[in-house]
Parts: sequence; C-alpha cells; structure tokens
Amino acid sequence: MVPVSVFDLFSIGIGPSSSHTVGPMRAGSAFAQRIAGAPVAAVSVHLYGSLASTGQGHGTLGAVVAGLTGSDPETVDPDAMAAALAELEETGELTLSGGATVPFRLADIVLHPLTMLPRHPNAMRLRASDADGATIAE
Repeated sequence: MVPVSVFDLFSIGIGPSSSHTVGPMRAGSAFAQRIAGAPVAAVSVHLYGSLASTGQGHGTLGAVVAGLTGSDPETVDPDAMAAALAELEETGELTLSGGATVPFRLADIVLHPLTMLPRHPNAMRLRASDADGATIAE
C-alpha cells in the first residue's frame, strides 16, 4: 500500500472550479516559460470542450491569462488577478512572464465548446508567433 496524504489529493488554487482554473493557469505559465526570450509578437488561446463551455463563468479565461503572465495557482492573489485583467482590457496588451508584450484581450480567447480533443475534455491550445506570423511554439 502506498501512503497518500490529503496534500496529495488536494492542491491549493483559485476557484470556483480547480479543473477549470488551476490546470489552465499552470499550462499558461508553462507555455510562457517555454517561449521566454523568443521574439514573440502574438499569442493565441483556444479552449475546447468543457473549458470552452464554462469559460468565463468558471474563471478559465482569467486563469489562462494569469498563467501567461507568470502567476501560480498556489500563490496568486485573486484581487491582484482581477486588477490585472481589468488593466488588460483597458490597455489591450498582455505582458508575458518572459517579458514580451503582445496585443491581447479576453475576447481574443477562442471558445470551441462542441469540439472535444482526443486526450481530455478540458483541453486548450496555446500558440506563439513572431512578427511574420510564423509559429514559434504551440
């Protein structure tokens, strides 16, 4: 028998639905780290299936954006996250954790609620491109 702690079962993170916030925030953060230092001119976000169906209502859109800026689910301040999202909507610019600033608004997140990707019902696709539109990472 393998000992399992309650901390192995549950993780700290923002809600209301951890599968729709913690995972997307971690994915956004990992993606931003992966493209840090690259000549990023644009980022696109596509949410599929369950993530797209519940999207804004479960905080998924803000969680992805917070991840792209380098926030971590265990330490993110929900009030600071809300302020950052308001600023994003005002400026139309997103500063990635690697330092690149790209044009972006929450409305740029493309929702595909009827499309299920093969590996998981909560799926997303992130893409970074350069000034010529060439894909840097996906």
